Amino acid sequence: MSYTALYRKFRPGDFNDVKGQDHIVTTLQNQIKADRIGHAYLFCGTRGTGKTTIAKILGKVVNCEHPIDGNPCNECAMCKSIQNQTSMNVIEIDAASNNGVDNIREIVDEVRYSPTEGRYKVYIIDEVHMLSAGAFNALLKTLEEPPSYVVFILATTEAHKIPITILSRCQRYDFKRITIDTIAARLSNLLSQEGVEAEDKAIRYVARMGDGSLRDALSLLDQCIAFYFGQKLTYDKVLEVLGAVDIEVFARLLANILKNDVAACMILLEELIVGGRELSQFTVDFTWYLRNLLLVKTSEDISEVIEVSTDNLVLLREQAEKVDVDTLIRYIRIFSELSNQIKYATQKRVMVEVAIIKLCRPQMGNSYEDILNRLKNIESRIENGIPAEAVMAKSDTGITAPPKQSVEKLPDILPQAVSEDLQEVARNWHNIVAGTSRLTKVSLMNARPTVGNNNTLLLVFQDTMDKDLISQEGHMQELKDVIRSVIKKEVEVQTKLLTQGKENLEDIPDISKIIKNVTIEYED
Repeated sequence: MSYTALYRKFRPGDFNDVKGQDHIVTTLQNQIKADRIGHAYLFCGTRGTGKTTIAKILGKVVNCEHPIDGNPCNECAMCKSIQNQTSMNVIEIDAASNNGVDNIREIVDEVRYSPTEGRYKVYIIDEVHMLSAGAFNALLKTLEEPPSYVVFILATTEAHKIPITILSRCQRYDFKRITIDTIAARLSNLLSQEGVEAEDKAIRYVARMGDGSLRDALSLLDQCIAFYFGQKLTYDKVLEVLGAVDIEVFARLLANILKNDVAACMILLEELIVGGRELSQFTVDFTWYLRNLLLVKTSEDISEVIEVSTDNLVLLREQAEKVDVDTLIRYIRIFSELSNQIKYATQKRVMVEVAIIKLCRPQMGNSYEDILNRLKNIESRIENGIPAEAVMAKSDTGITAPPKQSVEKLPDILPQAVSEDLQEVARNWHNIVAGTSRLTKVSLMNARPTVGNNNTLLLVFQDTMDKDLISQEGHMQELKDVIRSVIKKEVEVQTKLLTQGKENLEDIPDISKIIKNVTIEYED
């Protein structure tokens, strides 16, 4: 006898075996007990949540000769024929391949004839959203007023694609994703019946990988059992079969990212690829790992929300201390975008590598989180005793320090007279920048302070975004207020954008560096 897949072998035969959809089972059983069976049902929900299974049980129980408390007896001739798929009373149709008008017209013609045995003819139309507009129109009138002996059960994963005229004629039931606890309990029970020994940790991981779908979880479990047939199913073996990555590997990867070590990240990614890890699954799992870190970082008691072992929870808490919330949100955003794109990509490895480089190099992005991350890198280096000039010169901060100019050339490029107010601004420039808000501070670090017309402070920018931000009234007023608080004087500020190809930033004198090195004579 040929082998039967677990999800088929253990498909529920009555409502008592259905897991995770109690709200639907209870309603249908009450209808059956009260003999208030509807003429059209719409079952909506993600894959593997029990839509077709419950539809078949409903088709069986309405034809059962001796129903027991809203359940089929599974002993009568009708139950057995429906169970063996030899009954003409329960007709299952795949709308994905039978979606034309002619297919639906055949059904409309068939419903005119009453069943030769049993009480009801039950039509189960799976993936009903795949029907064409003409097919829906052909079904509409029959669905609204079918014969008393006909029940339609429409199943779909995309209810939003079904015309409102169809929806309004059906009793709608929304199937929930099945919880990890429910799936794990079901898997554990089935493994006992199969005589397969497995670690609880391995079972829970398979349950989580099912992503709310019991059928998917059973298929994954089937795959693991087949690979290690006759052996105990351990957590490590499950990771090996499913191409998943352990949390310790994610911890190493994140540590390298936080150190901005692109080379180490690429070496680790190479190890994963050589080890046969599937990159789409890696992307999903790493995003999940970052999500767990964010929950640990922002919540006190999170053990009931994240599905990890006690040892891994300790590791997550240690790792969460090394990264801040804004950075985690940025990482999750980048990898979530990658998850949506990588499904259809031909060069998955390249996309993953680019995403990891983005994590290591925040200057590659222009979002609010990217700017904050760049600023935090600068602040962290300054707190560790690295001079601000050295920090700004680092390429991985995304801010390029102006080239140093020789003292001998300074008098030639400066105006003959610099006001005392501007000299005070120059001497205190780094304190002025440090006293502004984060966004203003990032743009000012990319500016070159120099002397403008009538001894005003002129800020020269290479980047349009930086100039526009400082030129905004709120940021400009903030800068003037900080200058006033530092030097106790009012100073006029102007902004200028370098003309590409005609002007060079190296030709613009930086008074914040010049005033510290040279005493400038000014006219009274």
